[in-house]
Amino acid sequence: MKKISKEELLRKSKIPGINAIKMHKFYKGKIQILPRCQIRDYKDFAIWYSPGVSVPSTEIFKDKQKVYEYTNKSNSIAVVSDGTRVLGLGAIGPEAALPVMEGKSLLFKYLGGIDAFPLCIGKKACCDADHIIEFAKMIQPSFGGINLEDIEKPKCFTVLDGLRADPEVEIPVWHDDQQGTACVTLAGLINSLKIVGKKKSEVKIVFNGIGAANFGIYRLLKADTFDIKKFIFVDSRGILYQGRSDLNDPEDYKYELLNASNPEHLQGDCGVAMEGADILISSSIPGPDIIKKEWISKMADDAIVFVLANPIPEIFPWDAKDAGARIIGTGRSDFPNQVNNSLCFPGVFRGTLDVHAKTITDEMCIAAAYALANLVEEIKGCLIESCILPNMEYEELFIREAVATGLKAIEQGLARLKLTEEELYSNAKKVIEESHSMSRLLMKKGLIPEFNDYIK
Repeated sequence: MKKISKEELLRKSKIPGINAIKMHKFYKGKIQILPRCQIRDYKDFAIWYSPGVSVPSTEIFKDKQKVYEYTNKSNSIAVVSDGTRVLGLGAIGPEAALPVMEGKSLLFKYLGGIDAFPLCIGKKACCDADHIIEFAKMIQPSFGGINLEDIEKPKCFTVLDGLRADPEVEIPVWHDDQQGTACVTLAGLINSLKIVGKKKSEVKIVFNGIGAANFGIYRLLKADTFDIKKFIFVDSRGILYQGRSDLNDPEDYKYELLNASNPEHLQGDCGVAMEGADILISSSIPGPDIIKKEWISKMADDAIVFVLANPIPEIFPWDAKDAGARIIGTGRSDFPNQVNNSLCFPGVFRGTLDVHAKTITDEMCIAAAYALANLVEEIKGCLIESCILPNMEYEELFIREAVATGLKAIEQGLARLKLTEEELYSNAKKVIEESHSMSRLLMKKGLIPEFNDYIK
């Protein structure tokens, strides 16, 4: 891998932002609402609105499940954020979060064929967990699902767990920063472990940073039968161990990790934790030099290192390689093995919506992760250290994830609509291809104007 200086990486990382400010101003955002029905003439409004619309409304009143037949509920989700933990920007507030949520909605539409509506909420920079939970419950009649986005910890855990456990919530709720990142990380680990010949029940894993991403990864790996007694968690104050003076509140989300991991009560910094470790998953602060070469050199043979901070990973991949790591993943698209939740959420939600599922379980996420992992060998013919995940340009991956997710929902008795594997595949392929075709048609006709003032 060609070495790139920190300065060059920073320069390259600024280019999308320079183009973004120009293009956001030019296009006035990036999503809009278009009709999905034919309007042959003005008389058709008597069908789509008054008086004709009263008939489907009456049918839904008699049986509210018919809302999935007569409206777009089955293909629409809300992207909900209070703007308290936006990308690497922190608590910038709901207005400043809106471009990010529009971007998320764009990815949902283009990659998954899903109509996603950005809903940024909060009177000031934030609102508490109960407000977000109540807001989500109030809007659920209009949407087939809710994607929680960029909500600060520990509030994000409270909101997700509260909504998933609430019997009044009848639609799937997903927090991409937790579940999406976890799904893709699991897929990367599945293939990495195949390459190095290790079993998930035997590996020692160090988690550096305990935010939404690593907490979600921990939960999904636990659900997929990794041995959590072999997990060690490290925060800004060092290793989590029973007896640490600042961790004695059972309401603290770290308390769960404290009691589940590190049975030897190891103490010290991340370097101590990494001694003899098979896997490092770091979702902390941008590097380089957050993770030291000498720490990696003390890991087990054939070490797997996922350093996911952006725009600069916690250690440069070539330095991790020099230190002895065999497989390295980062959050960047210009390095091999990008671990990016965009590989996951469009497909998972596509499958969830297609069967009108009531929730998204860990088992559904795991099914999607294995579908994602299995694609690499199918595409490449074999597994190699520099390609443990497909990239989003391989459109088949979202279809396969949708099928796996939908089938698992049906198996778990969570689907209102039972489809065959062939029906799930056909539907996902059709909807996603239609989304691509609509975008290309609007561009070809000049209805989405061309922008040429790029910086390269």
